[in-house]
Amino acid sequence: MGSRAIKLKMGNTGKVKTGASGKVKTGTTGKTKTVGKASGGGGWLVRQLLMAAFLGLVVWVTYEYVRLPEAVPLLKENPKTTALMAERAEEARQEGHKPRRVQSWVGLSGVSKYAIDAVLLSEDASFYVHEGVDKKELENALEDAVRKGKLGRGASTITQQLAKNLWLSTDRSLLRKAKELVLAHRLEESLPKNRILTLYLNVVEWGNGVYGIEAGAREHFGISASKLTPAQGAILAAMLPAPRKRSPTSGSKALKKRAHWVIDQMEAVKRLNAEQARAAHAEVDDLLAGKKVGEPELEEEGS
Repeated sequence: MGSRAIKLKMGNTGKVKTGASGKVKTGTTGKTKTVGKASGGGGWLVRQLLMAAFLGLVVWVTYEYVRLPEAVPLLKENPKTTALMAERAEEARQEGHKPRRVQSWVGLSGVSKYAIDAVLLSEDASFYVHEGVDKKELENALEDAVRKGKLGRGASTITQQLAKNLWLSTDRSLLRKAKELVLAHRLEESLPKNRILTLYLNVVEWGNGVYGIEAGAREHFGISASKLTPAQGAILAAMLPAPRKRSPTSGSKALKKRAHWVIDQMEAVKRLNAEQARAAHAEVDDLLAGKKVGEPELEEEGS
């Protein structure tokens, strides 16, 4: 009687069954089916959301890609301005200053070969070999970024730096880096290497409001780019990581160390012989000490 009462009372819930012996058995069929339906519905929703997010990402990337500028016009035309120039001008206005821009275009034939070698060895020794991106350096930079939690300056080829200067901001976001890589590829596809190098040397920053190597040579040494010595070229090349902080009159130890390193690289690849390298090292020290080239040492009193 007790067994039957239990069967009548709980049988309607679908949770309890009784066997022939009258013993109570717990049923799981109904509950399992209910859980299964809920789980299946949740998984379907997650898949739909992931698919929608992926499609949205594809649309957004495509939109951003299409909006990026083409490099073909630069084959014959010099850019009238750049994104970097516009950004620096806006910074000056926000600080209450009148924007400064000193620039004078010059071809590769109008630049000292020592200065060109110095810039290439300092910024992108594989420039004439790679296709816009130095993959090995990029891998190293990404690994370093993962460790530090932020993107650094490293791994940017001259082509990438040109793309950034021409069209992008100076922030270090992953989005900007992705655009930089796409634009570098476009530059390499559309322009010969010498044209890319010419554009770079004429738009890169060489001090506050100073753009291009001709303006940089006149600003810092009072001569044209065609007259730059190995030491002067090395100093200009050494300025590029931080051109507004590493001026020859700033007393920057980093500038001096980098300039001497550039001279060593020029000697190592036979752009300078041993005698020329020694003279260039001495000239770097003199220039960064504020002396003019060829200026005699002053004798101390009583000597």
